[in-house]
Order: sequence, then C-alpha cells, then structure tokens
Amino acid sequence: MGGGSWTSERFRDYSTSRSRGVDSTTGRVILSDDVTQNYTQRGLAKELNPFNVKRECRDSEEHPNTVPVILALDVTGSMGKAANEVAAELNNIMTELYEKVADVEFMIAAIGDFSYDDAPLQVSQFESDIRIAEQLDKVYFERGGGPNDWESYSAIWKFAAERTELDCWKRGKKGIIITMGDEILNPYIDNDKYEDAVKQSPMACGFDTKKIYEAVKDKYDLYHINVDHRSYKPSLSSWYKVLGKDHVFDCSVKEIAQIIPQIITNHESESFIIGVDVAPKPDSIIEFTNEISW
Repeated sequence: MGGGSWTSERFRDYSTSRSRGVDSTTGRVILSDDVTQNYTQRGLAKELNPFNVKRECRDSEEHPNTVPVILALDVTGSMGKAANEVAAELNNIMTELYEKVADVEFMIAAIGDFSYDDAPLQVSQFESDIRIAEQLDKVYFERGGGPNDWESYSAIWKFAAERTELDCWKRGKKGIIITMGDEILNPYIDNDKYEDAVKQSPMACGFDTKKIYEAVKDKYDLYHINVDHRSYKPSLSSWYKVLGKDHVFDCSVKEIAQIIPQIITNHESESFIIGVDVAPKPDSIIEFTNEISW
C-alpha cells in the first residue's frame, strides 16, 4: 500500500464526485455543519475493520523514506466539530505536508470507547494519495462513549505496537501517532472487548495503558491534540505525565489544521530515532498512575 502522491487536482475531482464543493480561495471543502451529513458511514466499514489484520508502511522506489503517520480521531458524540474540521481542511493539511515531507503516509484511525461502543477502533491502510480522503469518508462516526471520563485512546497505541510493520524501523526511525480528542488519557482498555474486536496478538503487551506505552514508545513517537471546544475542559495532567508537555497540544477546532502539519514537520526536522527516549521515564508513569485517581 502507499503508492502515489497527494495532489490538489485529484482531491478536487474526488470532492466533486462526492457532490462537495471546494472553496477556491481557502482550499476548504464546503461541508454541512451536521457531522452525520459528512460522515455518512452507518456501521463499521470492512476496509477499516481491525479484526485480525496487519497494517504495513513499506518503502518503495516512489517513496524511499516513508514517514508513517497514524491520525486517530475521537469519534464519540462530543467531537463532531473537530471531525468536520479535519475533513474540511484535509486538502490544505496534505498539500502543506507534501511540500515539506515528500514521503509521508497516513493511516486514518477512529477511536471510541471499548466499554460501551460497537465500533471502538477503526484502522485504515497506510496511504499516500487520494485514498487518504477515501478512507476518511469510510470512518463510522458512532457518536458513542459512556459515563466514564475517558475514551479508549491507548487502543491505537496497542494496535500500532502489535499489528503494524514499518520499513522506517529498519532505518532507525520511528513512526508517528497523533491522537485527537477531548478527554483524559484512559488508564486501561476493556480486555474482553478488545480481543473480540481486534483479536489478541501472541506477544500481547496487555491492556494497562502504562504497559501499552512501554510497548509502543520505541516504535512510534506519540502526540495528543486536546481539542478545546466546550465549557468543560479535562485536566491534561494525565497526558502530560505520559507524553510530556511538548507532545501535548491544547488547541481550538480552528487550529487543528495548523497543528497536524506542525507536529509532523517538527518531528522530521528533529529526526527522532529508535532508542532515543524523549518522553518521561517509566518511573514517571508509575508515579502518575499512583498520583491520579483513575
């Protein structure tokens, strides 16, 4: 997977085929304010089903130095405006990135709540062209969640640690995971439901978020975008304690399109490599789990 490159022309053609206009001045897709009118999938798409699959990002003659990025959207009920913004600004995000990071490849993922939702994890292939937009359109915006204070953000970390293969690892480079949501970091994942949805791996890292982090941190550099869009704002201390303040971004809906390319281009310019630990040490995480009442 991952052949081809993103072009604005192809995106405009694709948008026209979906009966969507693209503003010629801003490059934004013209969408309805109602997220259900834009994300029209009404169940888990076969192409995004995480059950017993592996996702790969391979180098090729066309893209010899792939930069794998997993963009994981919180698709619970409160995140409609943020999801709309990603869809509206996708062309601008990709156009800016390809000017600076020619070999970037995206996996679109969606996160819900493993304790309550029917489709709490959705994962696309890694792609580098218009198929990124096609797979974003296949995301099932379940609008679920539950009465707990978090969504299952670390599920994509677990999937990435156990179910992805990246050629950049052979070059000593890490992939990138960007989660986007408006809740605190979950302390664990519901293990039975994860196994039902994904199928457990033989070398499983467990379901505790601290253990999942330990399994993924040498393979991926982790970032989180907290979308500040409602009167209630969660404490970011759970994210800071695990990822460090420089890997957590607190922004408005309108700032999302600037933050995503910023994370990726900064990551590449700083050349994070396997074996270099930029996040807090394990002792910090242990202190965090004792300090925060989850």
